[in-house]
Amino acid sequence: MQVKLNESLWVINCLNFQNEKKIVLDFYNSIQKCRTDKIPEILSLHYSEDIIWRGFYPFNEIQDLGHLYKDFWQPLKKSFTNLQRRMDIFFAGSNSLSSNKDVWVVSMGHLMGLFDTPWIGIKHTNKIAMLRYCEFNKIVKGKITEVAMFFDIPHLMIQAGLKPFPLETGISLVQPGPISHNGLLFEEQNLIDTKNTSELIEQMINDVKIWNNFDKISLIKELRKNWKDDMIWWGPSGIGSSFTIERYVEQHALPFRNNFINRKFNGHICRLSEGIFGGFFGWPNLTLTPSQKFMGLKTTKKSSDMRVIDIYRREGNKLAENWVFIDFLHFWKMQGIEILKC
Repeated sequence: MQVKLNESLWVINCLNFQNEKKIVLDFYNSIQKCRTDKIPEILSLHYSEDIIWRGFYPFNEIQDLGHLYKDFWQPLKKSFTNLQRRMDIFFAGSNSLSSNKDVWVVSMGHLMGLFDTPWIGIKHTNKIAMLRYCEFNKIVKGKITEVAMFFDIPHLMIQAGLKPFPLETGISLVQPGPISHNGLLFEEQNLIDTKNTSELIEQMINDVKIWNNFDKISLIKELRKNWKDDMIWWGPSGIGSSFTIERYVEQHALPFRNNFINRKFNGHICRLSEGIFGGFFGWPNLTLTPSQKFMGLKTTKKSSDMRVIDIYRREGNKLAENWVFIDFLHFWKMQGIEILKC
C-alpha cells in the first residue's frame, strides 16, 4: 500500500499519547498490588465519578464506582488469588469515530491467578486460571471516563472442566500474543505505520459490510484483498481459532455467514490504530437472526445482539492476526439460554 502522509487529516496523530498510557499503566499497577478493601480508593483516584463501564454479561453496563467495586472488582480479586495482568498488546490512539478525537488506551492479554473460590457461578479449581481479556479505556483530563472490558468467560468455564458449547468449528486455546512479540507499544509510534494500519482496517470493514459472498471461492477471494494467506483468527471460545484463510473460511467465516439472516451492522463506539496494531468495539456491533443451530445449540428466530472487540496486527500491506471477543453469554441469553447455568 503506497501512502502519502496527509498532514491535515492526520495531525491528530502528532499528539503524544504517552501521558494517557501512563494513566492506564498506573491504574493497572495500583489495582494489581492493592488489598481488596483499598480498591474503592484506587477506583476513585483513577476513574471519573461519572464512569461508564461496559463488561460482558453478567456485568453489562455499570455507571457507579460503588457498584463497580461490589459487582466486579471485589468478587474478581477474591476469587483469583495473586491476580496478575499479563499483557500481550498495549497501544493508544485517537478515536476515528469521534468528532473531538478522544484518546483511548487499549490492552489485551490474560488475567492470571489461582482460581481459589467460585466466580459468577463457575466452580473454582485451586489451579492457575487464565481469563482472556481485552480492555479499552477513554482518557479525559487525566481520568479514565469510559471502559469496555470484555472477557472470554466460556474459556474460563472450559478450564474449570465445563463444556458450555457442544460444538466448535475451530479450536479453543490459551491464546498467545502476536508472533512478532512487539505488541506492547510503550513508546511513540511511526505516524505512517499508524495511517497504513487505520486505512487497511477501514478497507476491511467496508468489504465485510457488503456481506454478499456465501460460497468458499468468492469468500476466499474477498479475504485475500486484505489478509495474508497465513492469517490467524484468534476467535472466542464456542467458535475457536483458525489458521490460514482457507481454514478460516471453512471453520468460521462461511458457516457464520450462512447461519445468520437479517444482519444489521450497528457501528462501533471506538475505532483506533497505533503503529501496526488497531482495533474497535461496539455495544452491540451486530444484530442478527440465526436460521439454524449455532455452536451446537438450538436457536430461535429471534433477532439477537453480538457485542464484539476486534484487535488486529498488520504485516506489510495485509492483516496478519486478529484477536476476537464476542459476548456469547449475552447473545445466548437473548436466545433464551443461560450458559452459566447449563
